[in-house]
Amino acid sequence: MSLADIIGQEGMDAIQKAGQILIHIVGDTGVPETDHETRQVMVAEAMTKDFVVNKPESSPAFFLHLGDVIYGSASDAFLSEFYRPYMHYPGKIVAIPGNHDGESTVKIEAFQKYFCATSATVPSIAGSIYRQTMTQPGVYWFMDAPFVQIIGLYSNSAENPGFISGLKPGPKQKQWLVQTLKSIKAVRDKGTRKALLIATHHPPYSSGGHSGSTEMLADIDDACTQALIMPDAFLSGHAHSIQRYTRTVPFGGKNLTIPYLVSGCGGHGGQAVAKVSKVPGSNPAYEFGYVGWGYTMATISSKNLTLTSYGVDWDSKMNVTTKQVDTVTIPIS
Repeated sequence: MSLADIIGQEGMDAIQKAGQILIHIVGDTGVPETDHETRQVMVAEAMTKDFVVNKPESSPAFFLHLGDVIYGSASDAFLSEFYRPYMHYPGKIVAIPGNHDGESTVKIEAFQKYFCATSATVPSIAGSIYRQTMTQPGVYWFMDAPFVQIIGLYSNSAENPGFISGLKPGPKQKQWLVQTLKSIKAVRDKGTRKALLIATHHPPYSSGGHSGSTEMLADIDDACTQALIMPDAFLSGHAHSIQRYTRTVPFGGKNLTIPYLVSGCGGHGGQAVAKVSKVPGSNPAYEFGYVGWGYTMATISSKNLTLTSYGVDWDSKMNVTTKQVDTVTIPIS
């Protein structure tokens, strides 16, 4: 899919003219709504403040949800855990399913109904909340946008580990990934270079809450090796914290430095993570860990990719406060 399919050609042209694209990123948001002071609503309010009404090109182009949209057992949880918490969020939301989104046939079918619809319409479950269904081509997808290309993968419904292929799901997703990466590489070889992001719900690396998924990463590495291309950054949720790793990968005669970011505290948060300990020679290097609630903003131009993470909390008067807790910039070359 093209970003124009999500925000329209006029919006995409404005981003191209501005010279950069901004993207909200976080997962693990779905919190049963008992009142209007849930942590999910708190983070949603903080993200909403990033929008500049009279400068849409300086606002996030969309929100990339890293999975676990809902935790409730029935499909009607989408009202309390998705539509109501984001009723004031002005941007479009695209998503990959998390393990909780796929833990039953009812729930994965609901995810597909609201995110993989054939047309953009306000579903009946939303009531008076104006949020249209998303028209993603499936639970895994490729998006082409100004300055960035994103591959969203479904790492399946197991609590741990994540996987993109295997006996039960079969080989189709990995085969699709190989072909998609080869297509990106072919365009790149003709001179068009954009940042490449890969997103999965389960993280390849984690130091708290949930362990890393080495089997999943091996499959993705194999697909990248077959296609002769690696991502510029890897995004995940699942662990309810913010964590960042730097992995050095010998590839194509170079040593690539790739950030692996966990941003899984958009509603569920506060999960303990290990204290950062920079061990000389470790690969990946564990660079940052944050316990709390928050989200990440990607800022991408033709030259650089910056991932900036923010912690979100309430002050003594229950006003939402936001503070930058981590940032990393890598060149796009």
